[in-house]
Amino acid sequence: MSPTLLTADEPSPVEVVGADAPGPFVILCDHAGRQLPRALGSLGLSSDELQQHIAWDIGAAAVARHLSVALDAPLFLQRYSRLVIDCNRPLSAPDSIPVKSGGIDIPGNVRVTRAEAEERARAIFAPYHRTIESALAQRSGYLLVTMHSFTPELYGVRRPFHAGVLYERDTRLAASLLQLLRQEPGLVVGDNEPYAASAATDYAIIEYGEKRGAPYVELEVRQDLVSDEPGQRLWAERFARLLRIASATFRF
Repeated sequence: MSPTLLTADEPSPVEVVGADAPGPFVILCDHAGRQLPRALGSLGLSSDELQQHIAWDIGAAAVARHLSVALDAPLFLQRYSRLVIDCNRPLSAPDSIPVKSGGIDIPGNVRVTRAEAEERARAIFAPYHRTIESALAQRSGYLLVTMHSFTPELYGVRRPFHAGVLYERDTRLAASLLQLLRQEPGLVVGDNEPYAASAATDYAIIEYGEKRGAPYVELEVRQDLVSDEPGQRLWAERFARLLRIASATFRF
């Protein structure tokens, strides 16, 4: 048996906000936190590196919290850094436990054994998704929103987008929201940009959207736009307003 990754006094991987909220939306924030299990130390990274995008989605959790209130929707936030294990990647994905992210080496992930990887999945990935699955099983229907943020620049290339709308095959919610966002003055909105969603690179929208036939959208917002409270509120209010319009034709 591999040793237990999390001790009893360490936080649960999942925080649930508004579990009984009656709205039609369910909101996930897979990269909400940058907590590291005590047993893993700093993964060989500096405190500055652990505050960067490689460790978490800056601003995403705060936007998701405001959005949860505005839409009266349950929210599930994952507290541990994606550098420990990425809860929005299939366990089979090469970057489920990344050895490099954003051009930065992750020394603590270089020699992770199979047993250690399985323990990370057991301690963090499994309880987070088990909590979501249990909540969804109690609903007759839902609209899924997953909240993320992205960097203004990657590998020296500036990204022109203020936000992105991601999806795989099902565009029922995503297409309407994309059109509405592009009608907002001054916004540049990516269509499956700056990332293209797929079953190889995304977990939540595939498992809880595509496979279950639930309308969904994966939202990306540029992190410098949501790094403070005014920006977080502005984007949450914008998303809430447009999601209400985009979802008006759905019935449960």
